[in-house]
Amino acid sequence: MSEQRVTIEIEEGVAQVRLNRADKLNAIDGAMFSALSEAGDAIAADNSVRAVVLSGAGRAFCAGLDFQSFAAMAGRGEAPVQAKAEQAQQAQQTHEVLSREAQSPANRAQRAGWVWQEVPVPVIAAVHGFAYGGGLQIALGADIRFLAPGTKLSVMEIKWGLVPDMSGTQTLRRLVRLDVAKELAFTGRVAEAEEALALGLATHVVDDPLAAATAMAREIASKSPHAIRNAKRLFNETGYGSVAEGFALEQELQRELIGTPNQAEAVQANLEKRAPRFEDP
Repeated sequence: MSEQRVTIEIEEGVAQVRLNRADKLNAIDGAMFSALSEAGDAIAADNSVRAVVLSGAGRAFCAGLDFQSFAAMAGRGEAPVQAKAEQAQQAQQTHEVLSREAQSPANRAQRAGWVWQEVPVPVIAAVHGFAYGGGLQIALGADIRFLAPGTKLSVMEIKWGLVPDMSGTQTLRRLVRLDVAKELAFTGRVAEAEEALALGLATHVVDDPLAAATAMAREIASKSPHAIRNAKRLFNETGYGSVAEGFALEQELQRELIGTPNQAEAVQANLEKRAPRFEDP
């Protein structure tokens, strides 16, 4: 990972992906953008990974964009984040980036959050302290979110005269009502964990989100990996098409599973009342 901004540890099919800039509250600089995208691509390419836990080291999940870092870059005549995003898009067009990134609809900045939707296995975020601006957009890219009590969330870009541009406009509106998404983006107000749960930004509020997220990831890792991957794809791809298109994809993905070794193993293990022994994809 770029300058070890993000670390990955894999054990028994569960990847622990951790933002690793605790001294800066995991604020996002240029190296962090690259590291998050690289981490997602590495996980996606590893068929032994069956679930991901996404967390932040230190006192907070992520404080958002490191404006001091980008201000320093601008002072040195280097490209700030938007220019870097445009450069990434140009590189995609000329095939100068990895094939997985080139296939993504997201630019480099957007991929910091969106890559977790592109990862084919479930991603569970363990969020504590606060997740502001880009930090919240990274958390929203996960499939499931565990929050510690008192965790503070904010769509904070409006404070800087900006709009969410790290995929949050797509993920936020999938989780909350449109008027709620607009209110959060227009005001930049802070919502604590309990309200976030009521709004739909959080899945669970627990005392130890990392332990709870890891326990769920291990449970998911015990299921048929082919079925889990198809379930994530099915829910992700049928949200905006027609009912007929959703039913067609449901049928297609189910046919891919029926009669496969892992599907047969799931049935046999249940009949024999034993733990299943699934093969990696």
